[in-house]
Amino acid sequence: MDEDIRRVTGTILRAPFTRRTVRELLYCGLGGLAGAIGFWITIVMLALGLTISASVLGTVIGLLLLTLALRVSRRLGGLHRRLARWLLRYQVEAPPKFQPGTGILGRVDKRLRDRAAWRGISYSLIKLPVAFVQVYTITAAVIGLIDITYPIDWMLFWHNPAGPAHPMVAFNPFSFGGNFDIYGWPGTFLAVVLGAASVLAATWLARAINAGDRRLIRALLGPSSMAERVSELERTRSLAVEDSAAALRRVERDLHDGAQMRLAALAMNLGMAREKLDTDDDATVRELIDAAHRNAVDALADLRDLARGIHPPALDNGLPSALATLAASSAIPASVTADIGTRPAPAIETIAYFCAAELIANATKHSYANQIKVNIYTERSGVLRLEVSDDGIGGATASRGSGLTGLAQRVSTVDGHLEVSSPPGGPTTVTVKLPLKA
Repeated sequence: MDEDIRRVTGTILRAPFTRRTVRELLYCGLGGLAGAIGFWITIVMLALGLTISASVLGTVIGLLLLTLALRVSRRLGGLHRRLARWLLRYQVEAPPKFQPGTGILGRVDKRLRDRAAWRGISYSLIKLPVAFVQVYTITAAVIGLIDITYPIDWMLFWHNPAGPAHPMVAFNPFSFGGNFDIYGWPGTFLAVVLGAASVLAATWLARAINAGDRRLIRALLGPSSMAERVSELERTRSLAVEDSAAALRRVERDLHDGAQMRLAALAMNLGMAREKLDTDDDATVRELIDAAHRNAVDALADLRDLARGIHPPALDNGLPSALATLAASSAIPASVTADIGTRPAPAIETIAYFCAAELIANATKHSYANQIKVNIYTERSGVLRLEVSDDGIGGATASRGSGLTGLAQRVSTVDGHLEVSSPPGGPTTVTVKLPLKA
């Protein structure tokens, strides 16, 4: 019993000195600030949209404001999910992407029916009291740290043999007791006790309020209903079918335009050479045989490239080795950093390899970069994370019709995600997140 008490007491007292506490308090500050700002943005836009749309003349403008508010709520939801992932190490899957309708009325109707956006608005409204507690928590921690420094502050700035001109004020972040004055150096130790208690209380209050915030994020900012999940699966299934059909058409085209034509030329040259064997024209026979040999070599090269496009042989030795081989053949100097624990499924390795190959090729063609960095590792949540960055001119977008759009569709077939960060002037970083198993 005594051992359990000592263990629990040690855990409570050591909590302020852990890295987790630093992340929790940072999340309280950043998440609370984002929540408060998001609440007021949501309230203002909703109020304006509903008020204006209540009038006959302002219906169109009001509906546009409502659709804008719903779009902003999705962006705010993404911000909160990223903060939770970055600081709390809490991964929440994003809801299905918004699928716009056709025409203006179709787009407005789809946006107004966007359940994920309405749940994001619900989160912004509920977030205000949570944000208040989070801001209060970080304030209490800061005040506590200031109180702990009072003995040093007294010795450096308040030490006066004739006595201080006015007392120091020890701040109390809690409502009970209020602030108190300090008239001598021994009194600063009472501020130290109060500060240590404030930091300890803020540590556990941050963990408690962030635990509640994580539940809200999971419930309101992630995939909610089975209908949304089924809709996303239908979309990814359609993309998988289209990707497979495109791959088959590509294989058929490569065989028809490459190896098939070369083998046909090989057969024709060999037939002509056989006809020339009965004559004394040895030079012509030799030329035909040389042409047939070249066609055979070219056909083998085409077949080898085609097989490599279906499944690169370098993947047999693992994804890190395959990416290192890919980087070695890059026209721009490329480096690979790999930290893969559990080996992904073969299908995931293939998708990651072709994503890296496409991203390196894009950087070579468009970025004017001097260096490419490939970083791939596995996360604790069972996610394979591939990051390809370059120091080029930036400006890459995953807009409809670009190569990045095709990559995003390919990774979405296995519930993966693609994120692009490419401000004008660079640098460019493309992140691909894939599950370890399809």
